Amino acid sequence: CEKEPSSYMWIYILLGNMLRGIGETPITPLGISYLDDFAKEEDVPVYVACLHTIAMLGPMAGFLLGSLCAKLYVDIGFVDLGSITITPQDSRWVGAWWLGFLIGGVISFIAAIPFCFLPKSLKKPEEANKDKTSHALLQHRGATKNTLSPAKSKPRNQLIYLFLLDFCTSLKKVLSNRMYFTLLCCSLLQFSSFIGFLTYKPKYMEQQYGQSTSKSNLLIGLTSLPPVGIGIFLGGLIMKKYKMGIIAATKFAFTMSFLSYVITLSHFFVGCDNHMIAGMTVSYE
Repeated sequence: CEKEPSSYMWIYILLGNMLRGIGETPITPLGISYLDDFAKEEDVPVYVACLHTIAMLGPMAGFLLGSLCAKLYVDIGFVDLGSITITPQDSRWVGAWWLGFLIGGVISFIAAIPFCFLPKSLKKPEEANKDKTSHALLQHRGATKNTLSPAKSKPRNQLIYLFLLDFCTSLKKVLSNRMYFTLLCCSLLQFSSFIGFLTYKPKYMEQQYGQSTSKSNLLIGLTSLPPVGIGIFLGGLIMKKYKMGIIAATKFAFTMSFLSYVITLSHFFVGCDNHMIAGMTVSYE
């Protein structure tokens, strides 16, 4: 019979990651919207590329931190390390996986403090953004400002209902945009493959090349993520230099993605022979 797990610590990890995701999610959409509203149109690709490039430094630092924590025993600070007879190369070794959460949490908390001093609202230079805003949208803004004060006297339940109704209408308009929906599907497929690549590649390197957990994380942090960040930054520079429009940017993205997928096919031809495991790769006989 199989013994049921008695620890429910995974619930705390699940809730912690959920709260972290809720706090991090507004940074990308609001940051890109802020750059698009306050920056010059020809400079937006470079600024967005810088934003995504900096975002890639976090996972790289996470892999390096994970490599360091994996070299430390899981019960560090609670047991005598001199009594530990196994090494990180041993399959029974368990690294201090929890230490990375504590360090990352403290750094995230310190980094969030400056956001508390930002103003509640930012003045938008409408003169510099008339080319980005349609006339109908400007009229809608004016009508909204004129009707804002009477709306304050409405009941709270009615305001919530109007908010949900407006949200559903906006969501329907966004999803009915064929170009945006296509971009959304492409991003979903790309990130799904990229996340799977980063998730299983460390274990693949451990099993196929006999590397330790710490060294696998170190190699991925140094070899996989920096080229992605450099590529994003160079893409932004190329778009700014040639002043690409929507069609040109789409063709450029399609060409680069196609070349990337062709090169990625080489992974099928790189590797070692499977280990001989009774019952899996070889028979018991």
